[in-house]
Amino acid sequence: MYGALGILALASCKEEPKIMDGNVVRVNQVGYYPNEEKTATVEAVGFADEYQLLDADGKTVWKGIAVREATSEISQKKRQVVDFSEIKTPGSYTLVAGKYAQPVVIADRVLEGLAKGAMKAFYYQRTATDLTEQYAGKWTRPAAHPDTEVLIHGSAASKSRPEGTVISSPGGWYDAGDFNKYIVNSGFSHGIMLCAYQMQPDHYAAYELNIPESGNATPDVLDEMLVNLRWMLTMQDPADGGVYHKLTTPNFEGFVMPVEAHQPRYVVKKTTAAALDFAATMAQASRVYAKYPEYADFVAQTLPAAEKAYAWAIKHDNEPYLQNKLNEEFQPAIFTGAYDDMSFGDEFFWAATELYLSTGKETYLADVKKNIPQCYSLPTWGNVATLGVFDWINASLHTDNAVAKEMAAGFTSSLLGYCEEKIKNVDGSCFQSTYGNKVSDFGWGSLAEGCCCMGVTYLYANALTGNRDYVTAALQNANYMLGQNATGYSYVTGFGTRPFMNPHHRISAADGIEDPLPGMLSGGPNPGKQDEATCPYYTNDFADECYLDNVNSYASNEIAINWNASLFAMVGWLDALLK
Repeated sequence: MYGALGILALASCKEEPKIMDGNVVRVNQVGYYPNEEKTATVEAVGFADEYQLLDADGKTVWKGIAVREATSEISQKKRQVVDFSEIKTPGSYTLVAGKYAQPVVIADRVLEGLAKGAMKAFYYQRTATDLTEQYAGKWTRPAAHPDTEVLIHGSAASKSRPEGTVISSPGGWYDAGDFNKYIVNSGFSHGIMLCAYQMQPDHYAAYELNIPESGNATPDVLDEMLVNLRWMLTMQDPADGGVYHKLTTPNFEGFVMPVEAHQPRYVVKKTTAAALDFAATMAQASRVYAKYPEYADFVAQTLPAAEKAYAWAIKHDNEPYLQNKLNEEFQPAIFTGAYDDMSFGDEFFWAATELYLSTGKETYLADVKKNIPQCYSLPTWGNVATLGVFDWINASLHTDNAVAKEMAAGFTSSLLGYCEEKIKNVDGSCFQSTYGNKVSDFGWGSLAEGCCCMGVTYLYANALTGNRDYVTAALQNANYMLGQNATGYSYVTGFGTRPFMNPHHRISAADGIEDPLPGMLSGGPNPGKQDEATCPYYTNDFADECYLDNVNSYASNEIAINWNASLFAMVGWLDALLK
């Protein structure tokens, strides 16, 4: 993410906004499970006294009135909620509201394709890889950014690696709409996916993604993640264990294909956050990948690297990434994504958690207890403590570790209290969702950090209690994301009847193909409108409608690996529970 400066390479979007399709019936455009709740939102009142569901032959299989009228706390718009959950037969239907209609799908495994698509999106973000037709379909492109000759930036210089030293740091994923690679965001992305993977390992392992590694003896999901994990290992200074914050060009590239982007690339300052996120990720991966002998070479590197990075962080416990300050001291100046964080208690908690669970060393447990979070909050790249909470729960549910059971018990009340407070919002919701009802639900990347991470939280609540209401709550958030929302978009490229088409994503903008790369989650409505100076024509100021399906709208319409990781964690887990 953080593609702000890159927008200058595009023509500005000064045209007036256009009305899209005028359809007022908002549904989950991907589909509903036969035995789960099925609701729709009608964008105003008075369109019909009675609603109908027609089957593929045009026969009416359901009639009903709205179950409630709801008024948005955000915009004061009045809407109606329709519930047709009694229809359980799989098939293709049409929901009719007066002169308006919307296709509806009811099917088994309805989220399976989306879960696979969300993971396959990482393949399309690979660096240094030829994307061939066999695996990429029409989105082929030549390899770029081999990163075998990367420069040590002045901010990262050390005695053994002075400024200008050339190192090799190949592989990995482009982080977002730009072409850079960031340790902090990679750490979070792997963390949330590996947490979910541990809850449903057999299910995730069975996904076939059609990537170059498909057909080998190891799971495609782990194979794809390994592409980026191996890159992360190259970002550690072997001399002292510190970890470079990012691999980047000085400025964001223009909207060109990767092979046409030629700025020099640097690794920049070692930071506390990067070292700890790296340590947590490698320690976590050491347990997950150890189950497969084919990964032995990788696993052998993970714990030593994790412990060395953690030791560096203990000695350098307050090394933030302050880009503006660094630019006063070093050249070239760097203007790409900062992923700056000034507080490291959450990183220490997560890293110490993963290292204790992987090694059993009491020193790590002592550090865990020094940094226990005081209340439950949704996980984000800047607040990773909850990833530690998730893995304490994982260990408590799947091992006999008495310490894990005690630790998880300490977090349960806070997590469940958070969920219950959010679920209260459904009864008055315009969209039959726990997410999207308040202005505070929206901001930069909120569809991931709010909607999807909230869904993952509900699934942990279900795992702890067996209460099926939490699964329903997660599904309601998925419904919102996939079209039952204030804009009527499905916020995942390539999925739904009205998916967004113009992400702030250089490859999708420059490849000459109308359809964007599929399976990518949009950041979503963002009342901050940080891109307004260059992309000013937002339709209104309502928080849940501050969204533009426009390539220039980096504030509302960029994509990022951490957002897709959250999407994959939620919908893949739902697919496992409901298959």
